[in-house]
Amino acid sequence: MVQIFGTERCPYTRRAREDYSRRQVDFEFFDVSDSDADLERMLGYSNGRRQVPVIVEDGKVEIGFGGT
Repeated sequence: MVQIFGTERCPYTRRAREDYSRRQVDFEFFDVSDSDADLERMLGYSNGRRQVPVIVEDGKVEIGFGGT
């Protein structure tokens, strides 16, 4: 399952979630502004980068969405 780490207020995170929903790809969303544990997990995937969204799919990590 795809994991999306981001924030509710981020337009790029919102677009990523909408895109995965539209394509009917199952994903789990983690709001890193609400959870220190999720933020730490995201930072582990992103090597410390705080840019969102961080998308983890099949072991591949993508930082940003839609040209960010």
